[in-house]
Amino acid sequence: MDQGVREMGGIRKVDSHCSLTEIDDYDLSKLLDKPPRPLNIERQRSFDERSLSELSIGLNKGSAENLETMCSPGGRSFLDTPASSTRNSFEPHPMVAEAWDALRRSLVFYRGQPMGTIAAYDHTEEALNYDQVFVRDFVPSALAFLMNGEHDIVKNFLLKTLHLQGWEKRVDRFKLGEGVMPASFKVLHDPARNTDTIIADFGETAIGRVAPVDSGFWWIILLRAYTKSTGDLTLSESSDFQKGIRLILSLCLSEGFDTFPTLLCADGCSMIDRRMGVYGYPIEIQALFFMALRCACSLLKHDAEGKEFIERIVKRLHALSYHMRSYFWLDFQQLNDIYRYKTEEYSHTAVNKFNVIPDSIPEWLFDFMPTRGGYFIGNVSPARMDFRWFALGNCVAILSSLATPEQSMAIMDLIESRWEELVGEMPLKICYPAIESHEWRIVTGCDPKNTRWSYHNGGSWPVLLWLLTAACIKTGRPQIARRAIDLIESRLLKDSWPEYYDGKLGRFIGKQARKFQTWSIAGYLVAKMMLEDPSHLGMISLEEDKQMKPLIKRSSSWTC
Repeated sequence: MDQGVREMGGIRKVDSHCSLTEIDDYDLSKLLDKPPRPLNIERQRSFDERSLSELSIGLNKGSAENLETMCSPGGRSFLDTPASSTRNSFEPHPMVAEAWDALRRSLVFYRGQPMGTIAAYDHTEEALNYDQVFVRDFVPSALAFLMNGEHDIVKNFLLKTLHLQGWEKRVDRFKLGEGVMPASFKVLHDPARNTDTIIADFGETAIGRVAPVDSGFWWIILLRAYTKSTGDLTLSESSDFQKGIRLILSLCLSEGFDTFPTLLCADGCSMIDRRMGVYGYPIEIQALFFMALRCACSLLKHDAEGKEFIERIVKRLHALSYHMRSYFWLDFQQLNDIYRYKTEEYSHTAVNKFNVIPDSIPEWLFDFMPTRGGYFIGNVSPARMDFRWFALGNCVAILSSLATPEQSMAIMDLIESRWEELVGEMPLKICYPAIESHEWRIVTGCDPKNTRWSYHNGGSWPVLLWLLTAACIKTGRPQIARRAIDLIESRLLKDSWPEYYDGKLGRFIGKQARKFQTWSIAGYLVAKMMLEDPSHLGMISLEEDKQMKPLIKRSSSWTC
């Protein structure tokens, strides 16, 4: 019998000496042992900041129940009314009902069963691939349905994408890894034969022909969210799902020539799906990688195969957290240290380990960096630091506890102090600042869609509202989320739910933005429901592992 984990009546018992490996199993087993406890929140029309901040995870003192262990309330109300609105004593914003109607119009059915949501419902533009179900795009839709007690849609999606993972994947004559999840899939209906056919895209038809690295990570994160929300272990513990998780992990835990624990990636492999100079070790992928590894720890069974992967995960997480917190983190003090770096240092005594030339620090950064606040920069590799701010990576770092409590607070401080630059008139800048002129030509390959302050080059994306809101609740700063939601509610419905906005302040609807973009709609709903009922955060947030603080301060090769 294992010392760390014992099976008792179908529920895992965890010994006290187990750390990261079983941290989430504690929560899941508690959730299944008894019905969720009612939230001890005083409902008020204004949702005063004190009551919400007391519910933040691991960052504030207080006796409130840990959100990460809670299950969001399930069950639909009558007359197809969103369940969240019936639990509140005030009238919901009229935009909420419009959002639910728009979200339901985007549903895709396969053989009569809802299977996901298309990317956009804009019939004024050519469909291209916006009529497909994207794995990453469906996540906010899935969370909205889970929060509303509509679990079957998410279950169908998870089952179908797992089935698609098993397909043979080829780009020209090259075969992709077995664990690659599709970027998207499309359902073709033949009315004459009354048959449905699915066509999946693993990158072979995508712009730039890049396979999605993030799809597999989002899939694992969503599987955990489904399990936390429903308490249903049958899906995640089935042999097919266990194999699916292991196949994804096999791709990213394989050993190679890399000396870093971060994941080497191509441009265009994530939400930023065009060339934007994020090749190497982009923060978005590293944060998602970290979160997916932690979620996988809680989902993998402790059989022979599962335990082997858990051991590999724990080792990688310790190395990854140390690397990211040490080398990707930037605040005023760290910026000053880099500014004074010496170069061409050799041996394990080197301070400037990546040989970054101080003259490569961009001028904008000196004014942008506040004395209080900090963030994870976009990329770190030999002789290169991408100092740009990327919203998704920093928000996921908070939710996954890749960021320490102090770093999480510093990220929030930065957002507040640089509100004009990062939020402006429409939340939230996908990255800051935009690249321009000659640099834009070189980095983007003259991409006409990624001109300055547009699309992925400094555009503002309403979908990021749900990630910002989740991070705000976790750090006890709901007032920031409320301010961002107010901005969204002043424009998004009136503008027909655009995909993105352009300009330094996000004042203009994106020049090629689709209307009725599904994740803009779903992101708003998720943000609203989380702010109304903070227990929903437990689906998508992970508490800090106190033991994830490695003792080594230099390469292990010098300590053997």
